[in-house]
Amino acid sequence: MAIIQIKNLEKIYNGSAIQVHAVRGIDLNFEEGEFAAIVGPSGSGKTTFLNMLGGLDRPSNGEVIINGVSLNNLSNRQLVDFRLKNIGFVFQAYNLIPVLTAQENVEFIMHLQGASKEERDKRVADLLSAVGLGDRLKSRPGKLSGGQQQRVAVARALASKPKFVLADEPTANLDSKSTETLLDIMEVLNKEENITFIFSTHDARVVKKARRVITLVDGQVETDEVKK
Repeated sequence: MAIIQIKNLEKIYNGSAIQVHAVRGIDLNFEEGEFAAIVGPSGSGKTTFLNMLGGLDRPSNGEVIINGVSLNNLSNRQLVDFRLKNIGFVFQAYNLIPVLTAQENVEFIMHLQGASKEERDKRVADLLSAVGLGDRLKSRPGKLSGGQQQRVAVARALASKPKFVLADEPTANLDSKSTETLLDIMEVLNKEENITFIFSTHDARVVKKARRVITLVDGQVETDEVKK
């Protein structure tokens, strides 16, 4: 059964003179454990689509249903709580809190969930070890490379034990070696923990790793390819 159902999803932005149809009537399903890439030229609607999928933006029409819950039916407060418990986010700009250590950045969401210190300490140590930063728990973002910061961001996205992770251009600021390391880590987590990953990307290296590639053009699905 699909964990994510997307039905006739649309997003229209009303400018001063014209309407911009960023997303036009998308129908898609995602199964548990997918490793999928959303691709397309700039302005094709990738980020808008991902933001609606994660409940960061409300659709103009249509709906997103996650594990049987329609995001349309949730209040803003309920939506925040739903994201906290179900969705992990990885952004292009890392969005780490500069005054916090790697450990504190990763465990922040677990604080919000009310996890005990013992539970936080163990999961954070396990996650940072999994992304190759077990020896950098006390390092602040300013002392880490871009690739290391993005790996902390991945660990943070997984800290809440989400059903799936949305990654918006996660490799855009990384060199080739850091990109390969990050993708290998996410692929292992996908296979071993059955975490669903959905990427928005221009990066051919991400597309190569993905097992499903969905191409958006002018806010619509042009192709949806599952690799054999």
